[in-house]
Amino acid sequence: MSELAAAPARPQVSIAYQNWHRFSRNPTAVIGSVIVTVVVLTAVLAPWIAPHPDHVGSIVNFRARHLPPSAQYWFGTDNVGRDIFTRVLFGYRVSLLLAAVVLAFAVPLGAALGLIAGYFGGWAEIVIMRLTDIALAIPPLVMALAVTAVLTPNLTHAMLAIAALWWTWHTRLIFSITRTLRAQEFVEAAEILGASRFHILFRELLPNCASAILVKTSLDFGFVILIGAALSYLGLGVQPPTPDLGTMVASGADFLPDRWWESMLPGAAILFVALGFNLLGDGLRDLYDVESVR
Repeated sequence: MSELAAAPARPQVSIAYQNWHRFSRNPTAVIGSVIVTVVVLTAVLAPWIAPHPDHVGSIVNFRARHLPPSAQYWFGTDNVGRDIFTRVLFGYRVSLLLAAVVLAFAVPLGAALGLIAGYFGGWAEIVIMRLTDIALAIPPLVMALAVTAVLTPNLTHAMLAIAALWWTWHTRLIFSITRTLRAQEFVEAAEILGASRFHILFRELLPNCASAILVKTSLDFGFVILIGAALSYLGLGVQPPTPDLGTMVASGADFLPDRWWESMLPGAAILFVALGFNLLGDGLRDLYDVESVR
C-alpha cells in the first residue's frame, strides 16, 4: 500500500492535446493541413511575394507574350505577356474569398434549419425538409449558371449563385444528427430543468454537431472553389482583368497544346487547393470519427 501511495500520479493529458496527437499522426491530415496553410499564406502575402505584382491588372506586354516557364516567369506568361504565377497567387485570394463568403452564409443557415427541423419535428420538419429535398434536386452548378446568366457576371453574383443552394447539404446533415440526439438523456434533463428551447438548440445540441460541421465545411471549401472556377471558365464568374483560376484556364485553352502552361498550370493550382481541403477534411473526419459526412 505504501508503494502504491508513493507512486507518482500520471499527468493529466488534455483533450486538445490528445486530438492534436492523433491529428499529427495522420499523414492525410498533415499533408492536407500543410497544403491549405501554404495556399492561405501565399494568398495573404501575394502582394509582397509575387514576382510581378503589377501584372495583376490589365497590363499588356506583347514582347513577353506566350513565354514558356523559366527562371524569370515560373509559370510562363499568357497571351498579353502577364506572369501567370503572379496571377495564380492573386487568383487564390479570389477563390478563398468566394468559398469563405459562401460558407459563411450557407453553414449557419443550414445548421439553424437542421436544428429546428430535427428538434421540433412535426410541421417544422415537414416544411423545412421538403423544401430542402426540392433544393437538393437542383444541381448546384446548374442553379449557379442560371443565376449568373440572369445577373451581371461578377464575383458577388457568383457568391450569391453558389450560396443559393449550398445550405441544403448542411440542413440535411444537421437534421439527421439532431433527430438522433433529441432522444438522448442530456436533452431530456435540460427540458426537465426548464431550459429554454433556444438554450437546448444552441447550447446543448449544436455543440454536439460541431465536429460534423467542421468536417463538412472543410470538405466544402474545395467543392465551392471548383464550382467557382467552373463558373469563371464558362465566362459567368469573375471577369477579366481580375485574376481568377477558372478564367486563366479558359483563356489558356485556346492555345493548347503548344502553349500548355497557360491552361495546365492554373488548372494544377485548382487541383492543388482542392486536394488540400479534401485531404484536410478526410483527416478531420477520421479524427472525430464522423461517418455521415460525404
